[in-house]
Amino acid sequence: MAAAESSFKIILGSSSMARQRILAEMRYEFTIMTADIDEKSIRKEKPEDLVTALAEAKAIAIMARLQHTDILKNVACPTLLITADTDLCGLFMQVVVYKGTIREKPCNEDEAREFIKGYSGGHAAVVGSVLVTNLNSGASKGGWESAEVYFHDIPNEVIDSLIDEGIPFKVAGGLMLEHPLTLPFVDAVVSFAFFRCFIALSFDILGDIT
Repeated sequence: MAAAESSFKIILGSSSMARQRILAEMRYEFTIMTADIDEKSIRKEKPEDLVTALAEAKAIAIMARLQHTDILKNVACPTLLITADTDLCGLFMQVVVYKGTIREKPCNEDEAREFIKGYSGGHAAVVGSVLVTNLNSGASKGGWESAEVYFHDIPNEVIDSLIDEGIPFKVAGGLMLEHPLTLPFVDAVVSFAFFRCFIALSFDILGDIT
């Protein structure tokens, strides 16, 4: 499938294969650039405030890096930066809320095991955000969404395999829903708007601030 013709250049602020696939399915060409920030240093009480602040911090860090590159030189069309981070569903910047507590990436194997065992036979809330910034005008738009994810019982051997692969340490909440080992144990996702958030916001934002 040929890439869609567009009047703007896209920089994806993430190395996530899932987010790259989403943009590719939307038929957009893009450049990848990641931000190196200390996520743990950014603290907010509300999950929606945290994911928004993290997405903004990513954008600021990448814009600072761009000042020392030639990426934006001789580019006649507007350039849009989409900031994101590792997440539970592989879509956009997000955190997991379990029993009222915000969960980001687990710090060690014990915490990863505790996280996943807690989901087994239960459920967790997921809060995610996306931010798109026009690097030419400085204008930006973003938003956040939430969903409830319900799980079947997750066997210990599956948890062991996920930890051996290092998957829990790459995603908020320690569990990647789309992973082949995890997917069979996802019972239901309530609020599909959460999974459509990245695509819907992208279409609206890309056509609104260029």
